[in-house]
Amino acid sequence: MDLDKMTLGELKTVQRLFGQVSTPPANSAEDHGIQIVILDRGFIYVGRVSTDASWCYIRDAKNVRRWGTTKGLGELVNGPLSGTKLDDTGNVQAPMRSVIGFVAVEEEKWNSIL
Repeated sequence: MDLDKMTLGELKTVQRLFGQVSTPPANSAEDHGIQIVILDRGFIYVGRVSTDASWCYIRDAKNVRRWGTTKGLGELVNGPLSGTKLDDTGNVQAPMRSVIGFVAVEEEKWNSIL
């Protein structure tokens, strides 16, 4: 396929294909609400989580760069602390095999931050 000669319709098709990254397929994903997601290799995210058999989708994700806690990750259930450092990440799509676990949070405490 010659990219310089693609029609508008072909470009829209490509855009639709790539636009599905980090968006769960309709009717196939389970919604978990706002969660802290622990991934392998030390990655921690917080965001609006849904999963299907193969993928964990984290919308409006923030990477938890620094917990800022003294008693562990669970202290963030009620929102970030003064020492917590969050980085905007956008949408994250991680394979389910990389998910270590979820931590349920008080959604109303995190909603305005996401």
